[in-house]
Amino acid sequence: MSNSAAYAAEEQLLEGGTGDEAAALDIDSGYLETLALIERLHRLLLDVIKDEFERLGRVEINAVQALLLFNIGNKVMTAGELKSRGYYQGSNVSYNLKKLVEGGYIDHQRCDVDRRSVRVRLTEKGMDVHRVVAELFKRHASDLGAHGRLRSEGMQAMNTDLRSVERYWTEEIKYIY
Repeated sequence: MSNSAAYAAEEQLLEGGTGDEAAALDIDSGYLETLALIERLHRLLLDVIKDEFERLGRVEINAVQALLLFNIGNKVMTAGELKSRGYYQGSNVSYNLKKLVEGGYIDHQRCDVDRRSVRVRLTEKGMDVHRVVAELFKRHASDLGAHGRLRSEGMQAMNTDLRSVERYWTEEIKYIY
């Protein structure tokens, strides 16, 4: 719903719309706000990671790559699995994997069964980046909880709703193809 459509619906409600219309407007405007928040939070997350690495004097890796290393952790997987499991959302996973291999953060080997497939895992250098990001996230969770900005029950409800949106979007994409 565009902003002008939202304003028009809001005006109609002010002129005596029904409760159903009010509920629909709440869902529409709430959904738009949620989308905007998700987008902003993703960008802010990358900025927070970037700032942490700059503070540590480690500018050889970018925030997207650091987040990718965090998501891989101690798992061994293919490049395709990185995307299908939601560990990497960008379109240039091959580029970032190549840079991480060249930088010594990731080790890669051809799969014995399917030689077209490459399995990746973190090197010790990659695990070090993983630990930095994990400690950053742990510190943030602790600070947010200690200051009452995050509550366990609120996080559970938010995560349930976000998973529902994720499932819906996944189903929408399946219908396109």
